Amino acid sequence: KRIRPGDYVRLESGEEGYVLDISWRDTTIRMLPNNLVVVPNSKLASAIITNYYFPQKELAVLVQVGVSYDSDLEKVERVTIEVGKEVMRNVEGGVSEFEPFIRYHTFSDFSINFTVILRAKEFVDQYLIKHEFIKRLHKRYKEEGIVIPFPIRTIYMKGMEDEEKR
Repeated sequence: KRIRPGDYVRLESGEEGYVLDISWRDTTIRMLPNNLVVVPNSKLASAIITNYYFPQKELAVLVQVGVSYDSDLEKVERVTIEVGKEVMRNVEGGVSEFEPFIRYHTFSDFSINFTVILRAKEFVDQYLIKHEFIKRLHKRYKEEGIVIPFPIRTIYMKGMEDEEKR
């Protein structure tokens, strides 16, 4: 009852995919690249298994984002949620009634970082949702003048300050 044919699972050994068949002797899993993994049930019984379809198929999709310290965080939140709602409504596999939200969490070296929480109908839908969300968010941030910074370092060399004063 922990896994059923059709469930998407990940084994502690790293294999993941759709359960195709469970027989008395082994369980067959079809991985995303379309190859099959046959796992003896004796090994499966003692393995740690993540079942992405249990208790339900829907799952949270977390996307990490960072914006410049100069950003208006209220505007960033509003724009990001608007893009998230658009993705939830228009991208296949998105949960259209889900209200995306963000949580700021880190003052990083060069950005203020946050997590965007979206929702997918099932495990494999998260890839297209993330893909479309990142593309659309990048475009919208450019339109809104919101900067996604990249790592920079300022180096002061000894003696440079004296030369600059001359």
